[in-house]
Amino acid sequence: MSQVIDRLFAELETRKGADPKSSYTAQLLQSGKLKVARKLGEEAIETVLAAVGEDKAAVISESADLLYHLLVLWLACDVVPKEVYAALEARSGQSGLAEKAARKR
Repeated sequence: MSQVIDRLFAELETRKGADPKSSYTAQLLQSGKLKVARKLGEEAIETVLAAVGEDKAAVISESADLLYHLLVLWLACDVVPKEVYAALEARSGQSGLAEKAARKR
């Protein structure tokens, strides 16, 4: 999956400075982090609602939308996928409960 994410992220990076009239990604990025974050939250809610409604096709579709908007948020926050992969790798092999308890609040 990381190859797909890397490829999509690279494509989104090329749209960062594009004309917002021709690129939804550029439109989102120019609207600012708050708007991008709100859109991600909206997509998360739609994904949850699809799951609760037990609509597998909608869960798949909404999950794709959610991942896209997450990548746009990463761009807006100057986060690159390899940083997230490193955080996930650091958690690999340990109990989720132990990892959560070890986080600084």
